This record gives sequence, C-alpha cells and structure tokens, in this order.
Amino acid sequence: MKLLTQCYLGIASISSFTAGFSAPSASSSVQALLSANQEKIASLKTIAQSISSDAAVSPTNDVFYLRYALETSYENDDERTEALKSNIQWRLTDGKDIVTSAHQAMQAASSDSKWDNQPVQQAAPHADRINKYLTSVQCITTSHPTSNDLIYCVRAGKIDDKALMSSVSVDEMIDFFLYVKEVNAAVADMRSLETDSLIKVVTCNDLLGVKLVGGSKDFRSALSLSSKKATQLFPSLSGRTLLLNPPKLLSALIKVFSPLFPKVVMDRIRFERGPLKDTEDLLEIVNGGAGREEFIQQMDELVYSD
Repeated sequence: MKLLTQCYLGIASISSFTAGFSAPSASSSVQALLSANQEKIASLKTIAQSISSDAAVSPTNDVFYLRYALETSYENDDERTEALKSNIQWRLTDGKDIVTSAHQAMQAASSDSKWDNQPVQQAAPHADRINKYLTSVQCITTSHPTSNDLIYCVRAGKIDDKALMSSVSVDEMIDFFLYVKEVNAAVADMRSLETDSLIKVVTCNDLLGVKLVGGSKDFRSALSLSSKKATQLFPSLSGRTLLLNPPKLLSALIKVFSPLFPKVVMDRIRFERGPLKDTEDLLEIVNGGAGREEFIQQMDELVYSD
C-alpha cells in the first residue's frame, strides 16, 4: 500500500526525534485493547462529539480515542481529557481545513479496492507549490508486511529547501506537514481495525547529503514547529525513529553527546549507515523486488529486534 509521503522530520534536535514515542505494540490485539479500554474510549468519544459532530473533526474510529487512553505521558485522566479537548478544538478551528481536506481525500483515495494516492496528494495544502519539491525521490510511506506499521521515509539531503521556501511561507509549510501527519494517522487508525494490530508510524530519516551548516532556516523552523504540534495532536502514534547515513561530523557529535541522554531516550533512536544509501528513488522500497526485500530485512533488524 503506497501512501502520501512528504516530509515529517526534525533534524534540529534529539528531542524532535523522540517526543511522543511509544513502544511498538503490533502484537497486541486492537480488539482486546478496545474492549479493555471501552469505558474510557466511550467517555472520550462523547466529549469529542459534544464539541463537534463532524466526522473530520471528531473521528468515528475508536482507535483514535484508544491512542489517548494508552498514552503514558498524561499524568492522569484529567490531563488526558484536557489534551483531547484542546486537540478537538484545534481540529474545529485552526486545523479545520487540514482535517477536512484529509478526510475527504482519504475517502476518495480508498473508494476502490486499491489505494489511489493522487487525491491525497492533490488535496494537500499548497500542493501546487510544494509537491514538485517533494516527490518519491525525497520521501515516501510504505508498510511493513508483518507488523503492518507505516514506515515513513524522508531524505532531507535531497530536498531543495531554499527553492521550496521561496514559494511558501513557514505557516503554509507547517499546514502541509500537519496534513501529511493527519493522513498517516488516519490511515494508521483505519488499518489498525483492518489488521487487528495497533499500527505505529516508524520514521526513517536518511541524512545522506544533509548540510549541517546552511540551508533554509525557514524550512527548519517549519519542521520544528510542526513536529512539536504533531506530538500534541497524535498521541501513541510514533514508533521508533531511525537516523540513517549521518554526516561524519554528526556521527562524531552523536558519540560525544549520546552518554548525556538517558538510556530510555537513546533506546528510541537507532543510528545506522547503509540503508537507503544506494536507493535512487524510494519507489524501489515500495514496489516488489530485491530493493524492497532488502529494505524490509533492514527494518526487521533495526526496528523490531533488540
């Protein structure tokens, strides 16, 4: 299943990679989780639908509310409820165009038995100015054949960020990133029910060719701000983050600063050289063949093995 993929990464800091991480739980039956959290889900859903009955704003899929129930960063149920209220309010106001466009595009994309990515790409905010800079060369989403997790691949070094940001504002770029995250989140919820496994979004950041100095500050700002907002909007969605093929200087900095971070944080990140290094077009890891087989084997080793 090939999905919309543009950019969701945050190379500005370690925290932008780890915020919102929750351990893989594909082995857990979603039906069992829904049953075990039935009362909490019903309460959260009632609260959301009392704010808005629009399905784009307050989703009907119970997995959306299950993720709030499972999120461990909330200190108590009051904080959980307030987070939901705040996020639904955003979906009703500032994010209304984003979630409505995503909802309608997904309906069009899944109207036949085979996923059609074109409606999703065309409905993205400011797609006419952004899509030409973000193609399958730079980013793509595929799925893992066993865990069913979505694997979101981004190649920052291949994005002409200065040219891109000369055509859009920071706020417009943020809207675009949040639309992408909304689509991936909705697909993850939908497929969680279909596969009876709680789908996460694994992020692969291929850093080959990334410039540590230079580039567009506006682009980095849009990445950072959208990452922070997405962590708030989509609890219990993020899986492991992979940082692939980092520049030599970054590799040296990683060795120096890694001991300063708690083990629990570093366990959420994997650094590796090799995967995607020789991949010209990311369609190679989506379509069948040796390229996909090699990539999935690498994911098995980096994401799903201890």
